[in-house]
Amino acid sequence: MAIEFQTAFDPAYGSAVPIAPGVSRMTVNNPSAFTFYGTNTYLVGTETLAIIDPGPEDDAHFEALRRAIAGRPVSHIVLTHTHRDHSPLARRLKELTGATTVAEGPHRASRPLRIGETNPLDASGDLDFTPDVRLGDGETVQGDGWRLGGVFTPGHAANHMSFGLEGTGILFSGDHVMAWSTSIVAPPDGSMSDYMASLDRLLARDDRLYLPGHGGPLRKPLPFLRGLKAHRKMRERAILERLRQGDRTIPDMVKAIYRDTDPKLHNAAGLSVLAHIEDLVAKGAAVAETDVSLDGVCPGGVRTACVGSRHWPRRT
Repeated sequence: MAIEFQTAFDPAYGSAVPIAPGVSRMTVNNPSAFTFYGTNTYLVGTETLAIIDPGPEDDAHFEALRRAIAGRPVSHIVLTHTHRDHSPLARRLKELTGATTVAEGPHRASRPLRIGETNPLDASGDLDFTPDVRLGDGETVQGDGWRLGGVFTPGHAANHMSFGLEGTGILFSGDHVMAWSTSIVAPPDGSMSDYMASLDRLLARDDRLYLPGHGGPLRKPLPFLRGLKAHRKMRERAILERLRQGDRTIPDMVKAIYRDTDPKLHNAAGLSVLAHIEDLVAKGAAVAETDVSLDGVCPGGVRTACVGSRHWPRRT
């Protein structure tokens, strides 16, 4: 199933853009290959506000938020996850408003580091943030005229939480599902096994509108979710085929699988391949004699591939 990405988007930097009754969006001017036009901050409520994902430490965005708040009480600052393009401004915003910070928990990796391994996304994690309130899956936070229900969706980050605005069919999907691109899943920061399980979790819901951490709204999310799942399954099949062909390194696989992708993005693609291989090994679709690693090399052969040590696709 092909994914129809939606890339038309006006960030309207510095302005609060109405999205739905009681919901507006402000976009940080921090565009990049990974943030699209920038990080979205959402203001929820009319009299008393919740602010979702304040964004990075950015003076212009902070002042724009101050103007948009317009003296109204802010009771809660809610974080979908603690990557540095989403959470650092929470500290200054809390000082301004006295709001309670809410998140699933502090930043953490999806699995422990292995011997000799480094986390390539370590600098992207906001290790200084600890929420005032740790919200569990299915728990809610509420204010004047709104209630947000936590939906635990790890994968992109271990502490990723989406939030449903109860009674509206709206889900603030963070970086788990975005209309403009697939989400980055990069071990050990993220986990493909968790990501796929979280997709299934959302497929079981009946939300009608996703408001993501980057880019525009996603309408009719269920077909899009099915497309994301099919896309990841296609990547699995491509990786297993490269294993059968005897590719010896993840960069070898990336060159073949992502040959039409900008080489500047090949490092990120390598992390995605690593995430898929870890998932394939966990499911028993491939076998690894040692820990899977990003830069491992193993002996070649018709049915071997080199990631960490020897790997064989399991015969079906």
